[in-house]
Amino acid sequence: MTVIDIPGSKSVTARALFLAAAAEGTTTLLRPLRSDDTEGFAEGLKSLGYAVEQEADRWRVQGRPAGPATTDADVYCRDGATTARFLPTLVAAAASGTYRFDASAQMRRRPLAPLTRALTALGVGLRHGGAEGHHPLTVRAAGIEGGDLTLDAGESSQYLTALLMLGPLTAKGLRIEVTELVSAPYVEITLAMMRDFGVEVLREGNTFTVPPGGYRATAYAVEPDASTASYFFAAAALTGREVTVPGLGIGALQGDLRFVDVLREMGAEVKVGPDATTVRSAGRLRGITVNMRDISDTMPTLAAIAPYADEPVRIEDVANTRVKECDRLEACAENLRAMGITVHTGPDRIEIHPGTPKPTEIATHGDHRIVMSFAVAGLRTPGLTYDDPGCVRKTFPRFHEVFADFAHDLEGR
Repeated sequence: MTVIDIPGSKSVTARALFLAAAAEGTTTLLRPLRSDDTEGFAEGLKSLGYAVEQEADRWRVQGRPAGPATTDADVYCRDGATTARFLPTLVAAAASGTYRFDASAQMRRRPLAPLTRALTALGVGLRHGGAEGHHPLTVRAAGIEGGDLTLDAGESSQYLTALLMLGPLTAKGLRIEVTELVSAPYVEITLAMMRDFGVEVLREGNTFTVPPGGYRATAYAVEPDASTASYFFAAAALTGREVTVPGLGIGALQGDLRFVDVLREMGAEVKVGPDATTVRSAGRLRGITVNMRDISDTMPTLAAIAPYADEPVRIEDVANTRVKECDRLEACAENLRAMGITVHTGPDRIEIHPGTPKPTEIATHGDHRIVMSFAVAGLRTPGLTYDDPGCVRKTFPRFHEVFADFAHDLEGR
């Protein structure tokens, strides 16, 4: 059995940084993820005047419930979607201030419109510097009264998460009616973490009522990243080995741990214990049809191992993967075809047929998940290379080193 230590969750770290910045007191984050995305978020908070102290395995954030220490700032969000969506929402509740946000070319292409429309409806002064509904963005804060909102979160659950976390910072709270929602487990992460920071959200179906009153600081342990763990679980299923990831077990916040249920359906043995999850396999994969709407970040992981199954693998309801760091659905199809695999796609689906993949250079499109997913395929198809291997710095800077050691360990067993 191989035991692999997975870095902290990106999603949890980003939410924790927002909540810590908004809380009364000083919050300590234990084992936060250190990556380009989370470092960019922390840097953004510092640009806004928040005190953030970063040590190797713990970060301390001095909260400011009234808002940023500065009333004028420029913030560069890098490639981070959580940074680019959460920080403008955080500053929107400040009593006064002008805050300018920009991001990488990749992040400029990603949409913000449902979120910025909602903020505008709440009376926040917003101006887009380029294309409407995209960065760059200027926020002119003058406090938020609160009230009722209707939100379409069918493109990204991050819009809803940002507004939920904003709610306690408004004068009267928020009542949000959601018409469409994708990646619902990420919203459950948000609700659980808000509870840990002292705010209870009332949910009735797809209506969320968030009370005013603010957050309280806490010591918060960041659990391992379940999306990152999917590559190692998939490797076990693909190679007929056994892999255990400690820190992810019963009660884990992240819905992406449900990827192991997909592997179970494909024939792997899965044990989710109190404090760890183990995947064991004989290396034989069954073809399946699976809806991955709620765990779509793991869609590329499944797509990369699908050619090694005994029947076609059909992944459905993943239209939102087309507006991630790249069009992930099309990127998977492009690379699998380059490997000699028959692939059919639709607006929200991909069907991958069994085959004998050949080595090729993977077109990463600057997307960390494309690199890490196809690294798993490389365990059965040696010789795969990447046009931009370094883009893994977004969430897992040491991925190539760690995965190479992991692969060597698997070979020795």
